[in-house]
Amino acid sequence: MEFGAGRGKWSDDPVPLRRHLGDFRGRCAQVVACDVDEAVLGNRSADEVRLIGHDGVLPFPDGSFDLISAFSVLEHIEHPEVTAAELGRVLAPGGWLCAWTPNRWGYVGIGARLVPKRLHARVLRLVEPRRVEIDSFVPLYTMNTEAARKRLFPTDRFEHFTYSFDGQPFYHGENIVLGKFWELLFRLTPGPFKGYHMVFIRKRP
Repeated sequence: MEFGAGRGKWSDDPVPLRRHLGDFRGRCAQVVACDVDEAVLGNRSADEVRLIGHDGVLPFPDGSFDLISAFSVLEHIEHPEVTAAELGRVLAPGGWLCAWTPNRWGYVGIGARLVPKRLHARVLRLVEPRRVEIDSFVPLYTMNTEAARKRLFPTDRFEHFTYSFDGQPFYHGENIVLGKFWELLFRLTPGPFKGYHMVFIRKRP
């Protein structure tokens, strides 16, 4: 399952390798894309698409999925307790939840929380002018620390592996001076405050 799949923007990626890496069709039994956004109904990178409610409840039987991916989704979760319980329920024993998400205590997370919600879209247009408006959502950061995820996915039932890292300097408004400043900040930032998390959560058999 691709959780929070949206419109399937991977299919529009100009880089063939990234298009291939984002398309699991034919490499597993079935790919299911789900999202609260109606854009998922036009997703072309899944075998099945499902529109789900904002309450966090997933319309799938227990243990339905061996792998759940969530790219840039955990920072937007409105009901973390319900969502975590549902993800854990539909994940098969031994299965993996794999996610990419900003670090709540990193410069990206702190910066986003300093900006009032009503100004998020405007600020994003300034610092990332190539971002598509339909791919922009207000971050809530309810699942964006390792401590929060271990509380939501208890360690007696789930194994946790989190890797902190810095990616490309996205938020520089296409200004080379600001871009170089971000790169310098990346190098100086200590591990716990890196910008992003790669999250791997395994449901114990």
